[in-house]
Amino acid sequence: MQKISEKPPIIWLNTLVFSITFIVAIVGVPLYAYSVGIGAAFWWVMLGTACFAGLSITAGYHRLWAHRTYDANPVIRFIFAIGGAVALQNSALHWSSDHREHHKHVDDNDKDPYSAKRGFWYSHIGWMIREYQASRYTDYDNVKDLQKDPIVMWQHKHYLPLTLFVNFGWPIAAGFMLGDVWAGLLVIGVLRLVLNHHTTFFINSLAHIWGKQPYTDKNTARDNGVLAFLTFGEGYHNYHHIFAADYRNGIRWWQFDPTKWLIVASKWLGLAKNLKRSSPYQVERAKLQMQLKRAQLKAQAAPESLFERAQEHYDKLGQQLKAYYQARKKLLDTRTKALKEHVNLDIDALKRQVDEMKASLEMQKRSWKALLNQIQQHA
Repeated sequence: MQKISEKPPIIWLNTLVFSITFIVAIVGVPLYAYSVGIGAAFWWVMLGTACFAGLSITAGYHRLWAHRTYDANPVIRFIFAIGGAVALQNSALHWSSDHREHHKHVDDNDKDPYSAKRGFWYSHIGWMIREYQASRYTDYDNVKDLQKDPIVMWQHKHYLPLTLFVNFGWPIAAGFMLGDVWAGLLVIGVLRLVLNHHTTFFINSLAHIWGKQPYTDKNTARDNGVLAFLTFGEGYHNYHHIFAADYRNGIRWWQFDPTKWLIVASKWLGLAKNLKRSSPYQVERAKLQMQLKRAQLKAQAAPESLFERAQEHYDKLGQQLKAYYQARKKLLDTRTKALKEHVNLDIDALKRQVDEMKASLEMQKRSWKALLNQIQQHA
């Protein structure tokens, strides 16, 4: 008989923190609210604290340190280091190390720290309550760049006392100012912490299960607007996993991504720079490739001629996309040169060319969508 492998040892500190805070949040807070009452001010302060901690994870831990999608002033980095301690999700160094491994080995059950293919529970919280990858607690070879950041290393070295101070000190101080220390601890401390934890954990779990895959199906990541609303824009996870170097997750103006807006605002204030964006052509191309892939699967029940039209249209649209974005780049470069060198260049002619190419591209996109609808009718 084959010997069943034993489960790794339980990490009791994590288990107790997650268990106790969750029980207090769902039992203690309602009981206290019913028996004593909790003023509206506590809920507003809790919301503000949750936003501060959450944005410190998304804009700081994730997009600044884990992916280096932009550079930030020391003031911003220090604020994110404090907010990360409030969020209680380990130090920025450790968090970033785990996250880089996740992207490098996504869905690999042996190497991805929180592989979604091991199930919802594991990817959501289970990976943190047992020593599945004990070596990850000390091996930081994949974040050598962050070890040169004095603020990251200061937070990492003093993480335990820092996180204890902010997670007890701030709720107690706020509770004292608002006239009820226990309400401060319960609402601003415990309930806020549980909300920060599980909304963040949703990206590791739900964002790999629930949603659409408009850019790639080579991994389990999905785009989900509901999760984006709960996680300050992190829910556009399918996009993120293929374009991780982009400081944005929600690339459309209407997509809810306050983390992106915060980074842009920081740039306007001179506190951030070198914001990285993915090539619009590569983004459109990835989306087009997924549409063709789905069309090919559906076209198996469609006439051969329809499939051939889809392939031909895809090739033509890809060529037009490339030509359009090359022309647009040339127009932008020419405008920049004219401003820098104070010279008159024929920008109007270039702009007319770009506008014409854009109109032609939009027409081709409409034809492409109509063709996809035709294929859909045969599915």
